[in-house]
Order: sequence, then structure tokens, then C-alpha cells
Amino acid sequence: MTTERGYTTGRARRERIIAAATALFGRVGFNSATMLEIAQVCEISRAGLAHHFPTKESLMEAVLETRDLEDRERFRRNGSQGQDGIGILRGMVDLARHNTEVGGIIALYAVLSAEAADPSHPAHEYFVRRYQRIRSGTAKALRDARVAGHLAPHVDEDRAAAELTALMDGLQLQWLLDPTSVDMAETVRRRIEELLVVPLAVAGSPGAGEHVATISTSARA
Repeated sequence: MTTERGYTTGRARRERIIAAATALFGRVGFNSATMLEIAQVCEISRAGLAHHFPTKESLMEAVLETRDLEDRERFRRNGSQGQDGIGILRGMVDLARHNTEVGGIIALYAVLSAEAADPSHPAHEYFVRRYQRIRSGTAKALRDARVAGHLAPHVDEDRAAAELTALMDGLQLQWLLDPTSVDMAETVRRRIEELLVVPLAVAGSPGAGEHVATISTSARA
């Protein structure tokens, strides 16, 4: 029982450290944040912080990994395992909506991704791989949507994937600057629907194939 209680306490402290680091990195950037500041926010010693995260780089990795795990779980709940790509596309809209509730995370990514443009930054390779993964996954979802008959004929999947990725990041920065006038989820939804031949709410649902066939037949008439 003592061991279990110690494990639970340690896990809670680790999560608190990650949350504090997320907020500080997002506010001042990775380079300006210090481990001492994070330890003070968490009300632990510098040595206590080092017990969980020996270096600032290891803490940053934990912060980024935590966000990625949360995003993957969100996509999984949205049915991203479907074969028509629509779950992924709907997941993008849901993620944009969710991001309005986690301004600290959005600030973190805005600051870190800009810093990481420097090849010497410890997160440089992470962001290179992240954008490659996002573009690749989005392009695959669009190709799956094409096979299912949902994608408009003119769409180039790889180009559209890069554009959607840029749209998401650009909207996040605009939202940070002026949250009252930027609707990230609605803008992403509208752009995705411009790539489809049926509304996103309809695509992938029973009967969507017949609707697509009707549109296609009308277009040829």
C-alpha cells in the first residue's frame, strides 16, 4: 500500500511539473524558462525537480509527448480508424474547437515551433518530424476520402494536406492575438468541406455514397 501511495504521489507530482512547464514555456519560451522557476511554481526543490526530469530538455520532451498522446486519444475517440478518412478530417475540426479551451498549450506550440526553426534548438527535429507526420496523415485521410467517393476531383491530396496544416497553425496564432474574432473550428470545417463533395457531417454516414453518385451524375449531365 505504501509503494502504491508513493507511486500515485510521484505521478501526480510529475503531472504537476509538466503542467507548470507547459505554462512557462508557452509564456516565455523554452530558452528563457529556467528549471528553478518551474521548481518554485511546483513548490519543490531544484533537486526534487531533477529527480523527475534531470534536464530542461527531458522536461520539454515530456511536455510535447503529453500533448501528442492527448491529441491521438482525441482523434481515436472521433473514429479516426475508419477507412474513408472522414474520422481524421472531423477530428481536425474537433481539435480546433478543443484548442480554444487550452490557450496555454497553443501558446506553447506557437513559441516553441518558432524557436525550433533554429536547427540547434533541442525541439528542432521534433517539429520537423511532427509536421511530416501531420502532413502525411492528413494526405492519407484525403486519399482515403477520394477512394470512398467523398473528395472533390480537383483536389491534390499532398498540397491540400500542407495547406490544412498551415491553416491550423495560422489560425491558432491569430486566435491567440484576438480570440473574440477568430473561430478556428468553423474556419477549418468550411475549408475541409470545400475539398469534399458532401458536407462533412454527411460524409461517411449511411447513404453518403448514393448522395455522391447523384452529384457525380448531375455533374456529367
